[in-house]
Amino acid sequence: GIQREPGRFFNTDWDGRLMAEVTFQDIDDGHAWAVDHTFVDESLRGQGIAGQLIETVVAAARKEDKTIEPLCSYAVHAFHNHPEYADVLRPTKEA
Repeated sequence: GIQREPGRFFNTDWDGRLMAEVTFQDIDDGHAWAVDHTFVDESLRGQGIAGQLIETVVAAARKEDKTIEPLCSYAVHAFHNHPEYADVLRPTKEA
């Protein structure tokens, strides 16, 4: 299953090898997470694993009252394709 450590959600295979990961940085004095990297091992690509990781981050953000700034291309794509994530999307500061 998906595990959590500070700054990342991830899963490993039985041997402890990293199979998938999404990383984030605390921003906005800890009120938001900037999702900056998504990785899925080639052997697992196309199975929706990255989507599950983003879903996990979104659920955690809701539970912990955080917003998310998607930075990596996959996270941007996921937020674009899932309007139901809008409640945790960090409002962009207008210049």
